[in-house]
Amino acid sequence: MLRYLLKRLAQAAVVLLVLITVSFILIRTAPGGPLDRERAMDPAARAELERQFHLDRSLPSQYLLFLRDIATGELRSLKYQSETVHERIARYLPVSMLLGAIALLLAVGLGVGAGVIAAIRHNRPADHVAMVAAMVGLAVPTFVVGPLLALVFGLWLGWLPVAGYAGWAKPAYLVLPALALALPYAARIARLTRAGMLEVVHQDYVRTARAKGLGERAVVVRHVLRGGLLPVVSYLGPAATDILTGALVIEAVFGIPGLGAEFVTSAFNRDYNVVMGTVIAYGVLLVVFNLLSDIAYGLLDPRVGHAA
Repeated sequence: MLRYLLKRLAQAAVVLLVLITVSFILIRTAPGGPLDRERAMDPAARAELERQFHLDRSLPSQYLLFLRDIATGELRSLKYQSETVHERIARYLPVSMLLGAIALLLAVGLGVGAGVIAAIRHNRPADHVAMVAAMVGLAVPTFVVGPLLALVFGLWLGWLPVAGYAGWAKPAYLVLPALALALPYAARIARLTRAGMLEVVHQDYVRTARAKGLGERAVVVRHVLRGGLLPVVSYLGPAATDILTGALVIEAVFGIPGLGAEFVTSAFNRDYNVVMGTVIAYGVLLVVFNLLSDIAYGLLDPRVGHAA
């Protein structure tokens, strides 16, 4: 298992370097520049800004200097020059992380619960209802679910606030956005859980457990569920990152000051450095979540560690 994890860490480093390189080239070769929106700028001031942010250098030199600045924490925002990119990301990322963590917990809880019920009640009404609900959850996009939840539970019923953010001080503000973000992933997890459990339920070791007199609940929890969750565990790595990046629409709908909203604002402002910093942050999260997913998969199925 250790050898496998070291191999995955080496692969992750290569993936991050490729991501940084490709993103840097794309954003630097795109039409327009970060100073083009400035009106009537003095030529001397413009030249000083270009020198300060290395825009007067060749593209390879800009790339090397960018790597140096991002590694040392000295990369500064082009729009808000008194702040570093690290400081801006540190301000907005926790908001997105909190929303994403709550949404992921909701997605896993709702999805696994619905999948287990559907698998246990295979080809019965509960199974059909759960799978129809999952299909609807997959078909309806987040930008429709969010406003619909806000309309029903916020405006019509008045149970929950429809916009704003106050962190843990007022958790009610997080309920609707987290639920809207979680529902599509809960639907997919439900389908994966059901399929995984139905595949495991006919295995020899499950029949042996029943033959030994083990109760049905114990068989499901100890054997069927553990094997059935393997597809879900594999999916959780990319799903966690998708939830964070997918929070962009939800943050806009519910007025949440997260990293997604900052990314869009920086893109409109042509703030190359903040955009690149955000891309790197999301890339690191993707690598970390995938690695955690691999570790959890190995714990559930020891054959993974031995095969590596």
